[in-house]
Amino acid sequence: MTKHFKPEFRQEVAELVVDKGYSVREAAEAMSVGRSTVDTWSKQLRKERGGEASLGMPISEEQRKIKALEREVQQLKMEKDILKKATALLMSDSMSGLR
Repeated sequence: MTKHFKPEFRQEVAELVVDKGYSVREAAEAMSVGRSTVDTWSKQLRKERGGEASLGMPISEEQRKIKALEREVQQLKMEKDILKKATALLMSDSMSGLR
């Protein structure tokens, strides 16, 4: 069974290694998380801070906000397209009524 960790927890664990000087082993033992998991999260946090986008669930708060805003932009684009099509349909119906 795979454990799912909240992004805030993942960030906290990764910061132990990236910001506070803990070794991966020390952070893993302190937080009861596997070493490879801590290593992965630490590498991901470094990449995100370097400006690289995450493929999976972002760790840093900034990247989580960016991901949420990207989803919102996609939703708004979809709604805009629906409104355009509805307007065009209504306009064509009203034009055919005038003929």
